[in-house]
Amino acid sequence: MSRLIGVGMGPGDPELVTVKGVNALRGADVVVVPVMDTGERGRAEATVLHYVPEEKVVRVVFALNERSDRARREAAWDAAGERVAGLLARHACVAFATIGDPNVYSTFTYLAQTVAELVPGTVVETVPGITAMQDLAARSGAVLTEGTEPLTLVPVTAGPAVLKEALNGPGTVVAYKFGRRAREVAEALRDSGRLEGAVWGSALGLPEESIRPAAELDGTPLPYLSTLIAPARRDGGRGSKL
Repeated sequence: MSRLIGVGMGPGDPELVTVKGVNALRGADVVVVPVMDTGERGRAEATVLHYVPEEKVVRVVFALNERSDRARREAAWDAAGERVAGLLARHACVAFATIGDPNVYSTFTYLAQTVAELVPGTVVETVPGITAMQDLAARSGAVLTEGTEPLTLVPVTAGPAVLKEALNGPGTVVAYKFGRRAREVAEALRDSGRLEGAVWGSALGLPEESIRPAAELDGTPLPYLSTLIAPARRDGGRGSKL
């Protein structure tokens, strides 16, 4: 029986790949990495190559940057699924390396659905990865949650209204994929009174890492994979949220 394993590679720092993740990569017959049709090496592939030899890696094209052309995007998913299905016909275990966590806004979700239809009986597994919000919290000193506080994760690609609604609610708000809408994010933070203490980061753990207070957002577009943390309002002292 074939196995397809989605392996979370974390936000980009090779030291943040879990031991279980490394073992899954090394134990698989081949490791698939997603690439854009332009062909440049992505963050997942760069991280994988710290742990397995290049000859074990198979690059599969995904329309990772496609947001508007649904037909093109789904054609890319279909082609990728067929490519991986072909690998599963020849290998007992295929790992798919995805940045972050395979169950959090990951291309692995679409791949697994496609492969399950093409190769019935395939066992699909996932190995969790460190998320960007966890890494940014650690590197910036931001506390994600205390006591009974909720935590809301919002992809800004869903539109600014979704972010504004979250910021006007309780608890900490984390925003993903907001680089191209940095101006709208800055405005939403100011309008909701959540600018103070908020922090954003990109390229975490990499040489080009940038971590700055959200108050410095000036509307200049940022890298697509930027992360924002707007901590909960906390003014009651230690343990006040219990």
